[in-house]
Amino acid sequence: MMTADFQDMKLYKRGKVRDVYELENELLIVASDRISAFDVVMNEPIPDKGKILTQISLHWFNQLGGAVQNHVITSDAQQYPDVCQRYRDQLAGRSMLVRKARPLPVECIVRGYLAGSGWEEYRLSGTVCGIPLPMGLVESQKLEKPIFTPSTKAEDGMHDENISFDQAAGILGVETAEKVRDMSLMIYGRGRDLAAMRGIIIADTKFEFGTVDNELLLIDEVMTPDSSRFWPESDYQPGGPQKSFDKQYLRDYLTSIKWPKTPPPPALPAHVVQRTREKYIEALERLTGRGLDGHPIA
Repeated sequence: MMTADFQDMKLYKRGKVRDVYELENELLIVASDRISAFDVVMNEPIPDKGKILTQISLHWFNQLGGAVQNHVITSDAQQYPDVCQRYRDQLAGRSMLVRKARPLPVECIVRGYLAGSGWEEYRLSGTVCGIPLPMGLVESQKLEKPIFTPSTKAEDGMHDENISFDQAAGILGVETAEKVRDMSLMIYGRGRDLAAMRGIIIADTKFEFGTVDNELLLIDEVMTPDSSRFWPESDYQPGGPQKSFDKQYLRDYLTSIKWPKTPPPPALPAHVVQRTREKYIEALERLTGRGLDGHPIA
């Protein structure tokens, strides 16, 4: 599914990956097979990617259920409202019926390892999002403690911008900023420990929160290959880039062909699409112990 097109339902928002429909009192989130890199959506879909993202997020929502409230009502398409039933086969496995939350205008990023834009900033200034770190760290090194590094939420086609905690507090208010910081660090810690038991390092990840009647909820996706860096623990070696189970493979390909990271996107060769799909499936199987069909892996 490249794009959800349910004409008798009200389209609320079409994001880089998810199409969101507004029902009476809920939202229906449909994960497409679109993939973005450097905030640009590629023209080619990654088959089954939306199902993989949905199943991983549901796994984490379930694992974290006792620690933090989330917006999920059900992911069983048979329990969706009547207006959804004619699309039930298309929705199965790649959608969630959720509470209608007001998203916070800040993305909550937690970094446990020095990678990506954090590594680039550290090389220049010895800081990550303005947070001073010890000298002499190397690329992909584990940080002594995970750090909270929020960012702005950019419109489609624009780039998110890293901001300081004080800037986030200026946007959200100090009390809310402290709450989402503490919750983000707690969720990351739990996810990191659970993933480690399955041989995966979660190097960093991004969370989103929203409010319903002043209640803070974890929303959108949770620790997926789209929102996180996943590294195989067996191959981990600090001092350079790592093998990954996320879309870093796609980013590396786009960097290798010297694409300027602005629209339009280049055409993706079939082998890049296939290899990206394989990495997403491996992340699903390792993290959840289940295959794309939902059955336990032997």
